[in-house]
Amino acid sequence: MTQSNTQLNTKINYGVDAPGVIRNLFIAAITLIVLILIFPVIKIGSVNIDTTGFIWSAGGMALGGFLMLGYSLSGKYKHRDRMLNLINWTGDEQVLDIGTGKGLLMIGAAKRLTTGKSTGIDIWNAEDLTGNNVEAALKNSVAEGVADKVEVLNENAMNMSFADDTFDAIFTNMCLHNIYDKEGRKTACAEIKRVLKPGGTAVIADFRNMKEYKASFEEIGMQTTLLPANYLTTFPAAGILIVKK
Repeated sequence: MTQSNTQLNTKINYGVDAPGVIRNLFIAAITLIVLILIFPVIKIGSVNIDTTGFIWSAGGMALGGFLMLGYSLSGKYKHRDRMLNLINWTGDEQVLDIGTGKGLLMIGAAKRLTTGKSTGIDIWNAEDLTGNNVEAALKNSVAEGVADKVEVLNENAMNMSFADDTFDAIFTNMCLHNIYDKEGRKTACAEIKRVLKPGGTAVIADFRNMKEYKASFEEIGMQTTLLPANYLTTFPAAGILIVKK
């Protein structure tokens, strides 16, 4: 089978982000609406509780679910391009995507390369993305026609196996907050510095801990620029940190 035929028979699928959170928001919203419809007033002893006010909570949860779904289906592609556009591409870069998932940033970077290579690493937590595994990332790279420019590895951001000064550009999106302790996140920042080439650029996007990441990189001698979150394309709204070595 030729590569073009392989591409035609491989469907591009970058999944739904945080599917459990989206599901729980919709379930909670529906539960509240049902409660309001069946029990508009709940009597506890001599106290009557008017449940109709819960409609605002239900609406907020449903809106959050729809906004997160909108990010997964549309916004994250605009967000990816915003991140990639922060690099002055020459085509021969060595690129690393930390927390690649199904390869959205890794593949987006690979499309901008000629002789360069784009590497994606992850530990593939199923809670972060539907169908989140190595095979899905590889299938997307075939479907997008860049399989010869990518490599996908199982690596932990806090202990990467790459040599010092390996990558010209490093990306990570909605990933570092999944390291739950502050010292672990500082270790990941130090690892990013270690594997980034002198003169290279790292682009970090996340919806929390951005000032913490900025401080961590500055403590180890990196130059940083924090860009504001784009509330139209990401939910929860994600800021972008540009880090120079």
